[in-house]
Amino acid sequence: MRFMIMVRANQDTEADVKPSEQLIADMAAYHEELARAGALVDASGLQPSSKGWRIRYSGKKRTLVDGPYTEAKELIAGYTIIQAKSREEALEWTKRFPNPFPHAEQCEIEVRPIKSLAELGDSQGMRRFRKLGVGSEE
Repeated sequence: MRFMIMVRANQDTEADVKPSEQLIADMAAYHEELARAGALVDASGLQPSSKGWRIRYSGKKRTLVDGPYTEAKELIAGYTIIQAKSREEALEWTKRFPNPFPHAEQCEIEVRPIKSLAELGDSQGMRRFRKLGVGSEE
């Protein structure tokens, strides 16, 4: 099973404030441990929303909405994708995730299971996805 750990953004991440050397070292140690256990799939930080955009859909109409976005707490600043044998194993890994903003009054990470291709059924479209080699069958 794969899980995505999402680090919620805050004013600092939206202002593109770089993390401290200590936080980078703590995150490196955690991710090295994940890698040694064979649980690390991917991890990265995201640029501030001011450098991004959204596409808003209304039927067939698409509208471009440039960042930045006002609600930083609803944005994602970074992510880690892990592979775990169970929800419990993933929970244990995420309890050890370093505090992404140790000097902030409050912050949070959100963890969600990633749907496997098998969970999305078997159709011609899903077979096309499988040929691309993306996603996971587990």
